[in-house]
Amino acid sequence: MIFTTLVLRMRALLLGCFSLFCCAILMGQEIVAHRGASFDAPENTLSAFRLAWQQQADAVEGDFYLTADGEIVCIHDKDTERTAPGQEVRVVSESTLAELKRLDVGSWKGKQFEGERIPTIQEVLKEIPQGKKILIEIKCGSEIVPKLKQHLSESGLLDEQVLIICFQADVIRAVRESMPQYKTNWLTSYRKNKDTNNWEPNLETVLFQLGQCGATGLGTQGRREVVNREFFQQVTKAGFEAHVWTVNEPKDAEYYSSLEFDSITTDRPALIRQSL
Repeated sequence: MIFTTLVLRMRALLLGCFSLFCCAILMGQEIVAHRGASFDAPENTLSAFRLAWQQQADAVEGDFYLTADGEIVCIHDKDTERTAPGQEVRVVSESTLAELKRLDVGSWKGKQFEGERIPTIQEVLKEIPQGKKILIEIKCGSEIVPKLKQHLSESGLLDEQVLIICFQADVIRAVRESMPQYKTNWLTSYRKNKDTNNWEPNLETVLFQLGQCGATGLGTQGRREVVNREFFQQVTKAGFEAHVWTVNEPKDAEYYSSLEFDSITTDRPALIRQSL
C-alpha cells in the first residue's frame, strides 16, 4: 500500500514537471507590452499597463523622464503635445508633477479613457505583479539615476523583475555603476547610409558599444535587413542577451522567435502571444 502510494506520488510529480517543461516550450520568448498594451489603450498609462496583464504579457515597457521638481513620470515624448492634444503643451523637464498631472492623456485614445493622467514611476511600479517584469526606458540623461535608484529600492520588486534600457550608452554606464544588480539593455535602431548604402550601426559597432557601456543585453530594432541569424548569433556569442522591438505582425514575431530572442516587445501582446 505504501509502495503504491509512493509510485502514484512520483508519477504525479513527473507529470507535473513534464507539464511545466511543455509550457515553457510553448510560451517561448517573453512578450513585452510596449508602453503597455498601447494598441488598445493610451500608451504609458495605468490603463495600458493593467490591460497588458490581461493580454498575457510577461512584462511591460514604459518611458520615463525627470520633471522640473525632481519627480519621475511615465511619458514617451519630451513634451505633452501628442498625448494631450488640445491642451496646454508642457515640456516635461520644465514642468512640475502637479502641472503635468492636470493634463488628460487618455481622451485621445477613446472616450472610455477620459481623465487618464500621466503616472509617476511609483504608481507604475505598484502595477507590476509577482512574477512579472518591467522594462524601464530612460528618456532623459543620467541625472535621473539617483532618484530611480531610490524608487526601485522602495518598490519591493525583485532584482530580476527590473530591466533598465536606454539609447544613450553613457546612461547605461551610469546605471551599471550605481545599480549593478539590474540587467541593462543598450538600445539601437538602424539607418541606411546614402553614400555607402550600408546599414548603420553595423554589427562590429554594436558589439563595441555594448562592451563599452557595460550593458548585459542588446535591445534592437526589429529590422530584418540587419537583424538576421548571423547577427543574433554574434551578439549572443559575445555574451549578451538579445531583445527585439517593436514587433506587431505575427509573421515577424515568428521570425524573431525562431532566432530565439530573449524577448519580443509589441504594442499588441495578445495577438503576438496567440501567434506564438
